[in-house]
Amino acid sequence: MTEDKPSRWGAAIGGGIVGGIFGAGLTAAMLTLAGPALFGERIVRDAIVGHPDILVEASDALRDRQYAPTLAAQRSAIETPYHSSWKGAAKPAITLAYYYDYACGYCRKSNPDIDRLLAENMDLRVVFHELPVLGPSSLAASRVALAASKAGRFAVFHDRLNAAGNPTPATLAQAAAAAGVAPEPQDDAEQEAALKRNFEVAGQLGATGTPLFVVGDRVMNSAVGYDVLKDAIADARS
Repeated sequence: MTEDKPSRWGAAIGGGIVGGIFGAGLTAAMLTLAGPALFGERIVRDAIVGHPDILVEASDALRDRQYAPTLAAQRSAIETPYHSSWKGAAKPAITLAYYYDYACGYCRKSNPDIDRLLAENMDLRVVFHELPVLGPSSLAASRVALAASKAGRFAVFHDRLNAAGNPTPATLAQAAAAAGVAPEPQDDAEQEAALKRNFEVAGQLGATGTPLFVVGDRVMNSAVGYDVLKDAIADARS
């Protein structure tokens, strides 16, 4: 009887192995056929819960694809400044377009980030586009800014008015005096055409307010901050 035990155990073990292989194969087949339906939703949910940045990345990728045709068609308008409405490299490798409003607090908070990026990237040019969406004072400031730009004094006006705060008759007069231009908006067909073009392009890029940044193939319609702008510049360079 003892001599039969190994053979019986062997048969049992062999049968178990065969059964295990068959069972594993059957399980694998079931998972292959039914897995997406049974577990796909849970896998996706767990991935999103564990890595919520996936949603942000997917949204960014979708947005970039959405605006790709506009960027291709409007690249020149986006990256070409109005007269002296730019800072940075005269022959840039990278261009950051910045649509802003002088009455926008988020824009004022973004200005130090822009100056820091310019200091760190000698091949970067920032092109400033007037987008006065916050009322008559915004529009008046933009028109004087365009006059300063035409006179080659945009940076002086821009920095002085932003340092002064919201555009008011007093702060506008101070900035205009520093730039050597009249503090009252002047009728100028070229300026009006530039403003119209800015609104058209910003609208095509889905702008819902200011600031709006464009660098490379990235469109960012909020005060995204230094780190996001830095990454976008690096992506455009690569």
